[in-house]
Amino acid sequence: MSVSVEAAACTRTAAPLPVLGRDVTVPLVTGGEVTYAALDYAASAPALQRVWDDVAAYAPYYGSVHRGAGYLSQLSTDLFETSRATVAAFLGCRADDQLVFTRSTTDSLNLLAAALPAGCQVFVFETEHHASLLPWRDAEVTYLNAPRTPAEAVATLERALAGRDPHGPALVCVTGASNVTGELWPVRELAAAAHAHGARIVLDAAQLAPHHPVSVQELDVDWIAFSGHKLYAPFGSGVLAGRADWLRAAEPYLAGGGASRKVARRADGGVDVEWHDSAARHEAGSPNVIGVYSIASACKALTEAGFDALVAREQHLIRTVRAGLAEVPEVKVLSLFGDDAPRVGVLSFVVEGWNSSHFAAALSAEYGIGVRDGLFCAHPLVRTLLGSDPGTQGECGAPEAAPGEKSLNAIRVSFGAGTPDEHVERFVGAVKELVRHGAKWTYRTEEGRCVPAP
Repeated sequence: MSVSVEAAACTRTAAPLPVLGRDVTVPLVTGGEVTYAALDYAASAPALQRVWDDVAAYAPYYGSVHRGAGYLSQLSTDLFETSRATVAAFLGCRADDQLVFTRSTTDSLNLLAAALPAGCQVFVFETEHHASLLPWRDAEVTYLNAPRTPAEAVATLERALAGRDPHGPALVCVTGASNVTGELWPVRELAAAAHAHGARIVLDAAQLAPHHPVSVQELDVDWIAFSGHKLYAPFGSGVLAGRADWLRAAEPYLAGGGASRKVARRADGGVDVEWHDSAARHEAGSPNVIGVYSIASACKALTEAGFDALVAREQHLIRTVRAGLAEVPEVKVLSLFGDDAPRVGVLSFVVEGWNSSHFAAALSAEYGIGVRDGLFCAHPLVRTLLGSDPGTQGECGAPEAAPGEKSLNAIRVSFGAGTPDEHVERFVGAVKELVRHGAKWTYRTEEGRCVPAP
């Protein structure tokens, strides 16, 4: 996505969007308190204040949806379905697309996996988050090696698709932005390659949608999945949006009330069920109305803030972090596509001579900075980036390694629309101090985590 000169210029004055927790203070092991620097947006972004205010205003009118005759139920039903339309517009959905509300990106992709036609072949890069890598257990899956350029990604997919049965169904699953490196993937080109070979494509937009405008139509993808808690909304809600035919033909993801249009006893004592063919088919049970409304509120807030300005400001933060880390020879930033690859506000790195869990613990305990360490639920990708043996043991969290010992994990810093300049500046300064002078405190391994010693 290109950023206009006017939008780039606004980074000098644009303020971060107000988020919950922006004034929270945390204690330091060295004494005193400091405002918490939340730099783990790739895991969960803080909720926008606007979203929280909208939810609080609705809360007194809370009611169960779709089948209630009372005023609050009718109001909540209207809110629920209006939210569906708002999110569909935010995603640039086609007129005949279905938008199903789920619990998360993981839930969305498992729903799609359950709806695959018989004999469907799935193609997925090893670079995916586990939410995209693992749901396809009942399909014939081809795992593609990590590409080193966007062009190589497209060529790798085309070679794989050229060898498939052209008469059977096929699905390609790809991320929009890596949850490890933040690098943008060539989604439109991959979609064109998929469609040229008679395959469909689903986009994991968990890391892309909070940072860039995403359009189903412009990217020409068949489905898109993302989570509310990465889009500045509270936990517990997600979206799967896209073509309706496979979803309508599949058995309901969950069987129960709401998914069923009509249920009747048979003479033999059994039960006949007629299922809905709308999105309700896969939304059994009482839905998370507040979670759905919070996603819609976040979509409105980001749209009104303007993605050009948001992207420009985030690029300013990325430049600040990258320039600062480049001044520390001991720091190696992980990348698939190279230093010049466009990316969102997600960077992972390792520090020579440091156990990554130790480094992350010191950032938290001594500077009040929250980052993430580990393999980021993308084990094959991180192992590839670290050049480790595929058989080497590692965990999603920190392995059993004492401070200073080599560990199979990395450190990830991530930020977005709510991040003040001071947070990334403090982070860069803390990295330089830790590498130059070491930790001020003593740390130990406890239940697989590096923590400050008492």
